[in-house]
Amino acid sequence: MAASDVIDTPLPSPRVVVFTDKLDWHVDHTLAAFRALGATPVAVRLSACRIDTSRPHGLVLPGFHALPDLAIVRAIGDGSLEAITMRLGVLHALEALGVPLLNAARAIERCTDKSMASFLLAQAGLPTPETFATQSPAQARAIARRECAGGPLVMKPLFGAQGWGLRLIETENDIPSLEEARGVYYLQRFVGPSRPPYEDMRILVSRGAVVAAMKRRSSHWITNVRQGARPVAVAPTVAERDMALAAAQAMGTVFAGVDLIVGADGAPMVLEVNSMPGWSGLQRITAFDIAGRLAADALADIPSPRMAGRGLG
Repeated sequence: MAASDVIDTPLPSPRVVVFTDKLDWHVDHTLAAFRALGATPVAVRLSACRIDTSRPHGLVLPGFHALPDLAIVRAIGDGSLEAITMRLGVLHALEALGVPLLNAARAIERCTDKSMASFLLAQAGLPTPETFATQSPAQARAIARRECAGGPLVMKPLFGAQGWGLRLIETENDIPSLEEARGVYYLQRFVGPSRPPYEDMRILVSRGAVVAAMKRRSSHWITNVRQGARPVAVAPTVAERDMALAAAQAMGTVFAGVDLIVGADGAPMVLEVNSMPGWSGLQRITAFDIAGRLAADALADIPSPRMAGRGLG
């Protein structure tokens, strides 16, 4: 047969599972972006997935009769420690089966646990607010008694997002009960001015590059857009870009929202790294389709040609 007679058989549309807990704006835009690029995305709740060792690959993913070519994690969902552990186990299982996962389960675990995230950022030599984590109310009060002499602390839920549950600690009397703290006191030095406006920076990172950035400006010291902060377009400095990329790398993330704030010395420092960040506020001040850029970056993780014979059984 001549070379000209060879017929190229196109590969089937990449099958993408988008893990979520609800069909929100981000999931809708993510699904639309993958479809526009020729992929076949399916939104799946991690709570609906299960492990079944009677099947060849040991997993059941609703909507998939074969392993997906790519998995995107938008949300884990609320649940008990046992439920969250099982959902993370499903993600680890997919990685063990060779499915590209964004972000990796280990990276998600690192970012979700704020105490571990602070530890890893500090160990990587990145400037970050002084942080203290303890399970003891007495130790938490002692930390507040010692540290609040130099300025307030912020108490954050160990597992939390979008600015919910933050509490300003100005004296040891502000330390809540162990039950209110859900068993862990995560305390971080408050960084910022003593009066409004308050602001920090969100830098969206994907595959080792900065996608977009904004400042979040607010009359309240909690600067999340979901809490009423206003997104403001900004071009990060070289130092801010480098810091965001280094922070994402330190946490093992491919896609991340890195939050920076300017310290008292005028230099940036890393507040946290989000492995499942939102970008609706950022999209309001960004000219291009962020979801489209992220989907294109994610599809680049699929091996080519894609592996055959990946049935779930």
